[in-house]
Amino acid sequence: MKICVLASGSKGNATYIASPTTNLLIDLGPSCAYVEKQLQEIHVNPNQIDGILITHTHVDHIGGLRVFIKKYNPVIYLTKKMYEELSTMLLISNYQFIDADFSINDIEVKIIKTSHDVADSNGYILENNGKSVVYITDTGYINYKNHKRLQNRSLYIMESNHDVEMLMNGKYPYPIKQRILGDRGHLSNQDSAYYLSHFIGDATECIVLAHLSEDNNTKELALSTLEEALQKEGQQVDYIVIATQKDRTELLEV
Repeated sequence: MKICVLASGSKGNATYIASPTTNLLIDLGPSCAYVEKQLQEIHVNPNQIDGILITHTHVDHIGGLRVFIKKYNPVIYLTKKMYEELSTMLLISNYQFIDADFSINDIEVKIIKTSHDVADSNGYILENNGKSVVYITDTGYINYKNHKRLQNRSLYIMESNHDVEMLMNGKYPYPIKQRILGDRGHLSNQDSAYYLSHFIGDATECIVLAHLSEDNNTKELALSTLEEALQKEGQQVDYIVIATQKDRTELLEV
């Protein structure tokens, strides 16, 4: 599979994941024009996008959806609760409800329920030809019942949103700090590092840290926190990438 995080952060999120025969996006938060440009730079025609998996309906995950679906009409994969929220904002005619594991052509999709301050939210595991990609952002925690399913995957795209000390000493109002730290908020660097250091295995080739706060985190803090946790658990991953808000990652392959 090929993977490219096109944008990741509080202002817009979109990720490209493809098998030899299927091209998908997870979320479409940036503008349609931005996503078109990033796809074209990795030699993907936006017309080739077969479907878009929605994680949840916050604007940084669906902001560019209206224009993109009007131009290209891919299938939108979302839960009924997500559809009900989205239908108040835009018209979606080409969609499929998802409430259990399913397939999109040759890609198997497993749903991981996340915990965020919306009516419904998902993470995903995408599998093809013995390889697998985990995508989890925008969650206050990862339920223990999903831990076994998340173990020893090929590539992880995992939220590492904030450094707790930076958040608590920062400019955000106290209620927002509490929201971010809560069970329906975001994973801190420490949370993300703990989960990843326990999930990865011999099959893991790459980790992408995603959804970093521009106000309450740095790339260096997120990376060092993960590296310390991996070392503590006696784990090692050859390649770690930090996704950013304004630039896509390289085109990764597993």
